[in-house]
Amino acid sequence: MAAQSSPAQSLPAPSLPADQSHWRFHVPHASLGATFGGGWFGALAESIARFFGTPYYLVGQTVLVIAWVATNAAMLVGFDPYPFILLNLAFSLQAAYAAPLILLAQTRQAERDRVWSDADARHREELSESTLTLLQLNTDLTRQVEELTTQIHRLTAEVHARLLAEERDRPPRA
Repeated sequence: MAAQSSPAQSLPAPSLPADQSHWRFHVPHASLGATFGGGWFGALAESIARFFGTPYYLVGQTVLVIAWVATNAAMLVGFDPYPFILLNLAFSLQAAYAAPLILLAQTRQAERDRVWSDADARHREELSESTLTLLQLNTDLTRQVEELTTQIHRLTAEVHARLLAEERDRPPRA
């Protein structure tokens, strides 16, 4: 069976400026930026799915339902008398489109979150390796400093001992 390639694998990776090289693990997954894809349908579907969760939508739908029920119950307009079957049909139609859009948005968002988490983990792993390398270099430098300090101390003691010996061996001044 042939391996399937994802859309992210088929796109060329954009280059990054040097000061943004920390994003290099995220670049291959840049195509996952838009939840429903990058076309006009994706943008429309994502905006609809996002709108369903806003207070504007909830308040607007509540006002519309109250107006619908009040208008038809008061018999001002008799296009949907009680038990409001047309309103029920409108809700069913809305649910038939809203649920798949919202589920699709959640699925794609979960995939996008997983990919970004993987990229972040790779970035942290590289930082961890760099940190260990720097710690090893620091340890090596500390050892060198300790060795040089020991040598300086030994040489200073040796020079001090020679100076004292020369002064002892020197004849007294008259």
